[in-house]
Amino acid sequence: MMTTDQAVRERIQHFCQSRNYTINKLATISELATATIRDFMNGKNSNIGILTLKKICDGLEISLYDFFNTDEFRNLEQEIK
Repeated sequence: MMTTDQAVRERIQHFCQSRNYTINKLATISELATATIRDFMNGKNSNIGILTLKKICDGLEISLYDFFNTDEFRNLEQEIK
């Protein structure tokens, strides 16, 4: 079962691979510290935060809607039971 943070990591990785971006490039265009993105992508921090994710989307020139508009996010199970 995929967790929300795993789904977010995979989505970020998808966009980086499709655009041939490194974590450093993504951080630069998103105006974020490289460590912020790297720590999340490596699982050192499981909470990226909506404001950070919005900056990443801005850097990728996509909306939050476009980021989350996938079957993976639509099919996530509720994590609070």
